[in-house]
Amino acid sequence: MTPLAERVRPRSLDEFVGQEHLIGQDGILSKLLVSGHLPSLILWGPPGVGKTTVANLIAEASKRTFYSLSAINSGVKDVRSTIEKAQHTTLFEGPNPILFIDEIHRFSKSQQDSLLGAVEKGVITLIGATTENPSFEVISALLSRCQTLILKPHTKEHLQSILRNAIKQDVHLCSKNIEIIEDANLLRYSSGDARKLLNCLEIVVNHFPENTKEIVITDDIVSQVLKSNPLIYDKAGEMHFDIISAFIKSIRGSDPNATLYYMARMIEGGEDPKFICRRMIISASEDIGMANPNALLLANACFEAIEKIGMPEGQIPMSQCAVYLATSEKSNASYMAIKKARSVVKETGNLSVPLKLRNAPTYLMKEIGYGAEYKYAHDFEDNFAKDDLLPNEILKTPFYFPKSNKSEQVISNRMKALWGDYYEWDNEKSD
Repeated sequence: MTPLAERVRPRSLDEFVGQEHLIGQDGILSKLLVSGHLPSLILWGPPGVGKTTVANLIAEASKRTFYSLSAINSGVKDVRSTIEKAQHTTLFEGPNPILFIDEIHRFSKSQQDSLLGAVEKGVITLIGATTENPSFEVISALLSRCQTLILKPHTKEHLQSILRNAIKQDVHLCSKNIEIIEDANLLRYSSGDARKLLNCLEIVVNHFPENTKEIVITDDIVSQVLKSNPLIYDKAGEMHFDIISAFIKSIRGSDPNATLYYMARMIEGGEDPKFICRRMIISASEDIGMANPNALLLANACFEAIEKIGMPEGQIPMSQCAVYLATSEKSNASYMAIKKARSVVKETGNLSVPLKLRNAPTYLMKEIGYGAEYKYAHDFEDNFAKDDLLPNEILKTPFYFPKSNKSEQVISNRMKALWGDYYEWDNEKSD
């Protein structure tokens, strides 16, 4: 039997639930269809919000031929073959057809390039569906020729309406006496995905014997039947980047609770623990740095622990490290220092290294001044010799500005004692 999600797919825009900002009375898409001028579109939204359905309904409403390709199993040859069919339709049968490409973000650059000519000449109206940010996954040349429409996640009310409609409209379900007493677990297991919601409903209904006269659905029954992880986490998708971004920003924001929550989201979602540990190593230097140099040591130790013991035991040192990083004092001074140093290098080019700092392995090099006048620090009191070590063109240019935390104030005081006013240590000038 055809899956429930397919059986109850909306047949007109009026039947569609949700996305009122696009297909409501004043929706952008509604206005485009009324005008008769339909541009190529990129439909961007999470799974199960109706991207494929919207594309089909657009073709139906605009009375255009509809071609469909999936980026998972289609190549350049398939694209060109479909475009040739579309050219014939445009020449002999009226308005240009719609070419719908599901998961267009999976197309390579060359595959996306193969669409450009047909889109630009109006041979086809392209509708691409993607769960990924098109700014990153669709080439700029193609993106500039399309209008991006964002589909929003379904609300609780939308999902409840989809459930009610399915029970009333589907031939198979309406023949049964189905009552949903509790829907919290159905909604939770679906994670906002309407297709997944309908699949869950169908699985639960089919769990009851065929001759059951009355089907009562409760949260307990849903849990017993499904018994699967309700979490959604795409390790290769945008959510991957959203969660790791939230994790790092929680460390930077010194919130151990948020840090642990986002780490747990990644662990439960099956993220590679080494990836999480690598990000903690970066954060230990970028966000904590000289405020607590031990943070880098602990982050490295955590990575090594994961390599030695694996999961699930590895979550213990990972949790310890995450809490340590989140609760540490913060400083990005060394991170900003290397950024500024690299900026100066780009601006000034390959400045000559002062002769006194150059290596002098040969007699000739010594004769022309290599290594001359170099002050060996250990020959002086406190193992320090005040000397000009930068190229003359950028002499006395500061890069590192210690922050106000305890650790870096010790550094700042030492540098001031050694160098005096040689360097400018005013943090306000660090930008």
